[in-house]
Amino acid sequence: MNNSAFRALSYGVYVLSTWDNGRPTGCTVNSVVQITSSPATVAVSVNKNNYTHECIERSGNFAISVLHEQSDPSIIGTFGFSSGRDTDKFDKVDYSVKGMLPVVNNAAAYIVCEVEKTLETDTHTVFLGKVTDADVLENKPPMTYSYYHNVIKGKTAKNAPTYIEEKAEKGKWVCSICGYVYDGETPFEDLPDDFRCPVCKQPKSAFVKK
Repeated sequence: MNNSAFRALSYGVYVLSTWDNGRPTGCTVNSVVQITSSPATVAVSVNKNNYTHECIERSGNFAISVLHEQSDPSIIGTFGFSSGRDTDKFDKVDYSVKGMLPVVNNAAAYIVCEVEKTLETDTHTVFLGKVTDADVLENKPPMTYSYYHNVIKGKTAKNAPTYIEEKAEKGKWVCSICGYVYDGETPFEDLPDDFRCPVCKQPKSAFVKK
């Protein structure tokens, strides 16, 4: 089976958020779909290993921040390549509370939901949410999964439902945290010491040569 066929499907890039006993937390997801328009219902697929999954089960609510093409790529790295168990992901991210849930301000729109039902698979839970609040934040094109990969050159977190293991070309410098492949014109060795991964903001020392 050629798993690359799944990439012909359309995906977006979102921050899924909820409360962790009064503290905002969340993760990056790409599998969100509107199920019905009336009553407004959406579904999101979340890896059971994600701390956000545990928090949504406890709280019974979640919010989706729809990132746009100009959203800071570091938002994706912050929420996609670290765990809310030991990281305050919202510490350096501008956010607001909408419909009683935390949402990222640097986004095209937000959708707030109350969990109605769940569908269980071996590795993921699909949370079916009744929409309780939604609004447009910035009138900019939503970021697609294709844009994230082809323009930003970002990689997919291993917990994502769309994760497919990729191997970088030999001789390429790769971020060991998020998998970003450096392909700039300046040789990697000549980059300044304060260079950081544009996706997850890890230092130059986090890169390894493949």
